[in-house]
Amino acid sequence: MTMPIRPVLAASAAVFREGRVLLARRGNAPAKGLWTLPGGRVEAGETLAQAAAREVMEEVGVACEVLGVAGALDILPRDKDGTLTAHFVVVSHAARWVAGEPSTGPEAAEVGWFLPSALPTETTEGLAGIVEAAFLLAQADDVPEAQ
Repeated sequence: MTMPIRPVLAASAAVFREGRVLLARRGNAPAKGLWTLPGGRVEAGETLAQAAAREVMEEVGVACEVLGVAGALDILPRDKDGTLTAHFVVVSHAARWVAGEPSTGPEAAEVGWFLPSALPTETTEGLAGIVEAAFLLAQADDVPEAQ
């Protein structure tokens, strides 16, 4: 008997540094080979923001300050026959780079900083909209307070 597929909660972060967003090319399934935001599963007892910051550090070695939620996406991978193989609910955040140079590892086969207007073509579905929303949040956070 197979267990029913249940949604898995995950968090990611669009980390900005000097106007560019940090992306990682996935080294593992799901979405192997596609550019996406660093992220992963939320662990019990951790907030979405804590999970996003932890996953960025674990996946690419960058410390970031989470600014707020940029959006959420359902990731619904299917096999060749169209059968649903998993269901991830990813809450994506806007974040500011704090420290560290991104590095590759088991989950991130390649990393890079990209202009939000010039993202790679091979990305996870919905990435451009999340990056755009995160960029607006990050820009708003950089506005000096009125005197």
